[in-house]
Amino acid sequence: MMKTIQVLVVDDSAFMRKLIVDFLQEEPSIEVIGTARNGIEAIEKVNKLRPDVITMDIEMPKMNGLDALTIINKQTPTPIIMLSSTTKIGAENTIIAMQNGAIDFVTKPSGPISLDLIKVKEELIQKVKHASQVNMDKVCRPLVQTKLNKNPVESILVPNHNSWNQSRKKLICIGSSTGGPRALQEVITNLPESIKAPILIVQHMPAGFTKSLANRLNSMSNIKVKEAEDGDILEDGVAYIAPGNDHIQLNKHGSKVSISLDHSPPIKGHRPSVDFMFQSVSKLSEYDKIAVILTGMGSDGSKGLIELKNNGNVKAIAESENSCIVFGMPKSAIATNLVDEIKDLEQISNTIMKYML
Repeated sequence: MMKTIQVLVVDDSAFMRKLIVDFLQEEPSIEVIGTARNGIEAIEKVNKLRPDVITMDIEMPKMNGLDALTIINKQTPTPIIMLSSTTKIGAENTIIAMQNGAIDFVTKPSGPISLDLIKVKEELIQKVKHASQVNMDKVCRPLVQTKLNKNPVESILVPNHNSWNQSRKKLICIGSSTGGPRALQEVITNLPESIKAPILIVQHMPAGFTKSLANRLNSMSNIKVKEAEDGDILEDGVAYIAPGNDHIQLNKHGSKVSISLDHSPPIKGHRPSVDFMFQSVSKLSEYDKIAVILTGMGSDGSKGLIELKNNGNVKAIAESENSCIVFGMPKSAIATNLVDEIKDLEQISNTIMKYML
């Protein structure tokens, strides 16, 4: 018989605890082995029960979910899924939790609407199953502050490709999903302010959370990071994060390129979609592109990568299995045989810069 996934449910609301327990207990492969009302109780129960996965509310009395997450990941690293409210402060705390080692998050049902509850239930069950397979050694690995080479020519082999030359304009596009906020922090904070390229980012996330992600990365980085807006003109040294629930489409206006937000249907369940962004980028013939696929579930990005590679000069970098929280999207990209470099997360910013020469 298959071993069940043992879950600890942490929430200060008795109603929410019951709701989450009921949701999870309906899934035969999941067993709820305990509940806790705050961070202090959570730490005690984790030590005693050793669950496979924890669902954790962020806002709780005595000790909140962020503090409990930090202590649990130091003492007994366990995959944690945060339950978040969609308020501004809720979104900000969720991003901090993700960058501090939470595997994923689910937004709390916003009311007794049955449709909303069913959607949350399915999402929660899927995320608990995925979280149970995560290697916590990778999650708890400290983030690296790379020393970017001041004179990279001496220490990095310059790509010697006839089609890849210094004078052509460059565009960097990055796709990520589960584990992405933490991976993006490591890559984006290590890019120099002087980088001569715009950066487009698709991180699978619901509306309301991408702005908090952009603001947090902006506060930590040398480059400017913002949530993409309709009509933004691409500028070097600026990273544009696709808003939750919108695809990123690029439009040419003479020598300038602008972003338009596209609300056409999700692709493989995702809006924003990495495939959609890569396909749009593939139409810009005057740019050489650097495409990066980071940690994430599924295969988003691999179809778009094929289109990118068929249209112009593209260097593709995939995160290695060695550092990925979830080796789905990079694995799928590597399977196309179109990836030029497979790198551990801490090497990716330097690999991007190698192709900026």
